[in-house]
Amino acid sequence: MMKSNRMLTALIVLFIPGVAIALGQSGGAAQPQAGAQPALSASNKYFTDVLLLDQDGKSHRLYTDLMKDRIIIVNAMFTTCTSVCPPMNHNMEMIQERLGDRLGKDVVMLSFTVDPATDTPPVMKAYAAKFHARPGWYFLTGKKENLDFALRKFGQVIQKPDDHSTIIIIGNDRTGLWKKAFGMAKTGALIEVVETVLNDTAAEVK
Repeated sequence: MMKSNRMLTALIVLFIPGVAIALGQSGGAAQPQAGAQPALSASNKYFTDVLLLDQDGKSHRLYTDLMKDRIIIVNAMFTTCTSVCPPMNHNMEMIQERLGDRLGKDVVMLSFTVDPATDTPPVMKAYAAKFHARPGWYFLTGKKENLDFALRKFGQVIQKPDDHSTIIIIGNDRTGLWKKAFGMAKTGALIEVVETVLNDTAAEVK
């Protein structure tokens, strides 16, 4: 818990308990019977395959299409925000540059709008261009109930757009390591946190 205003400008690095617990469930599961569908992983069950649209209007299943076996970097934003969103997305752009060729392969960046009524795919595409978004950085919109559901899974409950969090969440689906950091911290400090998750070598969570 933050105890002073000074902490508002400091980097926050914490495990996300709800996600960590879900991803940490392993072992003891019964083997599927012959002909049965394979059992879903703990992370798939937790995040689900709720449908979202990217800035090109393409539909994606949250876990299977965007998150499975990848490192995920997540923030919440909306295109008409003029306060915290521009500097936070600038930091996301700098993280993108550090990722280099890994972006879109084993690492993805997911920016969820909290105002889908305004932020249609064409609006999100124009906004993404302002931050030179490359393939692998998805600006996600779609049905409000789907976005609300997805954001809750990342610990972000939004009542109105201006209430969205300035936390950036970084997770490694293979190892189960999840951290979060203040989205407007100094870029170098944010990148250090991202790299600890990128470089995590813990055994994969089954």
